Amino acid sequence: MLFDRRAILGALGAAPFATSAVATKHDDPLLFAYFGTGSDEATGLRFAISDDGLAFRNLAGGASFLRPVVGEAKLMRDPFLFRDAGRDALWHLVWTTGWEGVTIGHATSRDLRHWSPQRALPVMASVPGARNCWAPEAIWDASARHYVVFWSSTVKGRFAETEGTSETGYNHRLWYVTTRDFATFSEPQVLYDPGFSVIDGTFAHGPDGALHLIVKDETLHPPRKHLRSVAAASPTGPFGTLSAPFTKSWVEGPMTATVRGETLCYWDIYLEGRWGAAATRDFVTWHDVTPALSMPKGARHGSLARVPRRLIDGLAKGPG
Repeated sequence: MLFDRRAILGALGAAPFATSAVATKHDDPLLFAYFGTGSDEATGLRFAISDDGLAFRNLAGGASFLRPVVGEAKLMRDPFLFRDAGRDALWHLVWTTGWEGVTIGHATSRDLRHWSPQRALPVMASVPGARNCWAPEAIWDASARHYVVFWSSTVKGRFAETEGTSETGYNHRLWYVTTRDFATFSEPQVLYDPGFSVIDGTFAHGPDGALHLIVKDETLHPPRKHLRSVAAASPTGPFGTLSAPFTKSWVEGPMTATVRGETLCYWDIYLEGRWGAAATRDFVTWHDVTPALSMPKGARHGSLARVPRRLIDGLAKGPG
């Protein structure tokens, strides 16, 4: 079964799995799209920029470039920015619209300052017992010629073997739909079940072009709350064997970028209000780069994209 947007109220690297077919240069600035804590969940999208992948500075004084108006709670958490795989260079943004519910937010832009009408995509509406949709992302699968849009959900009655291992009854797995046009979508399916409650999935390419999925082990009893990676033959698998944790516990929101021939993974140390990062060439050995990292004050879970400098110059002027 497909759902059509007309029925919805409100209306990096070597592909084959790159999120964009539109080329960007390796020295284009890194744009960090993020949200803040507290009331910032309702005031929306912030941007910061980095030329070296380590020192990030706010654009337009930390102004909001998109205020959320759709979804169950009309919040914006975990914004994920990506460029269309087509030739029109359209930018997409998806985000978490609330702590509970069956929708994710979606909007598009050509300049990142002026945005289309927002839509709440009911990606889990057809799954009985679906409780939430957290941290949505998307990746273009060039072999299948469609997007894989994925997120974390708890579904009542599913995966009984790990019930009670996360906070307040949550018991997540990664779910996904596919789409070619963000107008019609496949039925939701489980993307990844590692045998524990899992959130905050993100795909990354190694320097050799190999695809990896990074996830957070959300297990509270016993406490884990760390990041691990797994090789992926495609955005929908099959998946290899999970790595050992490459972070300490109590982190979330991984995002990645290729910087100076290495894959950098950044994460939100949310209990301490700061960030960490490490670099790898093989997703086996990691070295800490946290001491060199500087992130905007109050920045939370977000995403990174290489953006042409001409767009950055426009963003410096502030929201459209």
